[in-house]
Amino acid sequence: MTDRPLTLMAVHAHPDDEATGTGGVLARYAAEGIRTVLVTCTDGGCGDGPGGVKPGEPGHDPAAVAAMRGQELKASCDVLGVSDLETLDYADSGMIGWPSNDAPGSFWQTPVQEGATRLAELMRHYRPDVVVTYDENGFYGHPDHIQAHRITMAALEMTDLTPKVYWTTMPHSAMRRFEEMMRESQEDTPEPDPAEVAEMEKIGLPDDEITTWVDTTAYSGQKFDALAAHASQGENIFFLRMGKERFGELMGVETFVRVKDATGAAVPEKDLFAGLR
Repeated sequence: MTDRPLTLMAVHAHPDDEATGTGGVLARYAAEGIRTVLVTCTDGGCGDGPGGVKPGEPGHDPAAVAAMRGQELKASCDVLGVSDLETLDYADSGMIGWPSNDAPGSFWQTPVQEGATRLAELMRHYRPDVVVTYDENGFYGHPDHIQAHRITMAALEMTDLTPKVYWTTMPHSAMRRFEEMMRESQEDTPEPDPAEVAEMEKIGLPDDEITTWVDTTAYSGQKFDALAAHASQGENIFFLRMGKERFGELMGVETFVRVKDATGAAVPEKDLFAGLR
C-alpha cells in the first residue's frame, strides 16, 4: 500500500474547457480529498479580446488575451479546488479552418511526439489513477481538442502507468434538451437546417453507449462559478445565460466513455474511481 493520494488528471485544450466538460468532477473529487491535476495545453490566445473583439479584427492582441485568460484559468481552478495546474502554453490554433491553424508554434502544428513527451513527464510526476481527455474528434472537431486527445493517448503509451482512461462525451438525450432550450430562449428561431441537425447528431453518443455517469449536482454551483470566472469569453459560453438554478438542473451529471481500465469495475458506473477505492 502507499500513502500517495488518489489522483485525477484532466487534459484540456484551452482555458475554460476545464469548467465546461469536467468542472463537476474536478470539484466533486477535490471535495472528496482526491488530488486533481489540470493540464491546459494552449494559451487561449484565439479567444475574444476586451469588448468582444474577435481574432483578426483590429485591436485583437493574442498575447494580451492569453495573459488575461491565464488569470481567469487560475481563478476557475480556485473555484473548483484544483490541486495542481500545469500549462503547456502552446499557441491557440483557433477554430477549424482559421489561418491560425497553420501558424508555426500553434498546438495544431506541434508534432504529437513533442507534446506527448512533455505530457508523459507530468504523468510520471503525478502518477494519475484516472486520466480524462477528449475523444479522437475532440468532441466537436476543434483542432486543439483533437491534438489534446492525440498527445494524451501517445503520452500514456510512453509511461508504465495503467490508469483508468476516459473521454468526455454527452448523451444524445442531453443534446436534444439543450437544442430545445436554445430554441426556447431565442424568439423567432427558424426551424433547424437538416444538415446542421445531422452534424449535431455526430456530437456525443447514444445514451446506451455511455459507460460512466457521474452525479455532480451538489457541485453545479461551483461549475457555474468556474465558467463565470472566464468572463472575457462570456459571450461564447451559452450555459451562463441559463442562470445558476437552471444550469444546476441541466448540468448535474457529467458523462464519459471508459476506454482503458485495469480494475474490472462493472459498467455502467457512477464513479470515475470505481474499482480504485
